[in-house]
Amino acid sequence: QVQLVESGGGLVQPGGSLRLSCAASGSISVINVMGWYRQAPGKERELVASVSSSDNTKYVDSVKGRSTISRDNAKNTVDLQMNSLKPEDTAVYFCYSSIIAHGSNWFTDYWGKGIPVTVSP
Repeated sequence: QVQLVESGGGLVQPGGSLRLSCAASGSISVINVMGWYRQAPGKERELVASVSSSDNTKYVDSVKGRSTISRDNAKNTVDLQMNSLKPEDTAVYFCYSSIIAHGSNWFTDYWGKGIPVTVSP
């Protein structure tokens, strides 16, 4: 069994910063991509940022220049540092990862339960 657990969400004022963390645990053999999606009320889920096992990163245009994704392969964690937050960053943020679990031969996408981020005065 593989689990992803997020932490670090909450309420922040516009212009503020927030760091989201996600830890993968359980019967893990190989981790490929790790990243974050978000879903705002009434909108579809969108990819915010991802980082590959070789540290290649991708960002949605709306967060480029003010967000940094990083991973610790020894700890199976991925963090998202978000700066200069805007009200439009308000959403539920979901950690995800593509993982081969012990006893399996293929990658499976795993998701965290989601953590709310609210940017408001």
